[in-house]
Amino acid sequence: MRYLFILNPAAGKQDSSGPLIPALEAALARAGIPPEQYSIQRTAFAGHARGLVQAAAQRAAQEGEELWVYTAGGDGTLNEALTGAYPFSNTAVGCLPYGSGNDFLRSFGTREEFLDLDAQLAGGVSRIDLMETSLGLSATICAAGLDAQVAYGIPKYRRLPFCGGEMAYLLSILEQICGHIGRRVRFEIDGGQLEEDCLMCAVCNGRAYGGGFMAAPEAALDDGWLDVFIIRTVGRMTIAKMLGMYKKGRHFIQGHLTEAAEPYFLYRRARRVTLSPVDGRGPIIATADGECAPLDTLEISLQPLAARILLPGPVHDRFEAQKTAPTKS
Repeated sequence: MRYLFILNPAAGKQDSSGPLIPALEAALARAGIPPEQYSIQRTAFAGHARGLVQAAAQRAAQEGEELWVYTAGGDGTLNEALTGAYPFSNTAVGCLPYGSGNDFLRSFGTREEFLDLDAQLAGGVSRIDLMETSLGLSATICAAGLDAQVAYGIPKYRRLPFCGGEMAYLLSILEQICGHIGRRVRFEIDGGQLEEDCLMCAVCNGRAYGGGFMAAPEAALDDGWLDVFIIRTVGRMTIAKMLGMYKKGRHFIQGHLTEAAEPYFLYRRARRVTLSPVDGRGPIIATADGECAPLDTLEISLQPLAARILLPGPVHDRFEAQKTAPTKS
């Protein structure tokens, strides 16, 4: 057995990698794992985690060993590790939540459970579905429209003097709300077609994104389905009310849209979804696990049980006990 810990110094509001290293070494010693069995590395640039995992997984495969990878960062770092591990059946990936969002773990438990290093090392491997998207692999949610436009606009405001993360976020929201709201989008959902004036759309494998927006409060990561939520274009005065409902997951209960959500939302379950803007206003902005890009067409397909993930002991036991049957429809 080999262990690889990937620490992202740029994740979160401050670099936590310094104090984390001695804490990891102490937990590894308590677990009886000697130094020759593990490696702790910091990332230095975007894509570094993916390369580190690919190289380590290939070496472990050649030596016939299992590799457990833990990322200390956010959902973007975790996504890189999952992408690097994807071709290797000997590799499983876990997360230590030191990023600003950490939406992946919201489908399983609490941040405190995932910060328990002893429970992490005593955990186990579970299989979950992945999404293959036009932006790459994703374990959580791929979205397009207003929310993606806000995320796409944040970097330009961060370049302004005295404009930190929260201020950049607020300015990007203000820009989008003051601009043209909504797109005419053609959806292909498992072969069927529909067109909608769409404020935004979330295709969900996991439950949350955007730092805690519970887009799909009942999504299961291993059920063989994507939960698709299409939010119709609404007036500016209605956006705040609708987003408040959406953030707290109050739009969807016991497998159905709530009465309050019905005027604003469409819901479908699917295995393949394609979005194409048809209003002649150019590409649509899409986002998945921190990656944002303008696309003429966004394609998303489910890859059943394609990822091996590491969960802390109690979380793993709970997840395995409540597995959803893959034939659920």
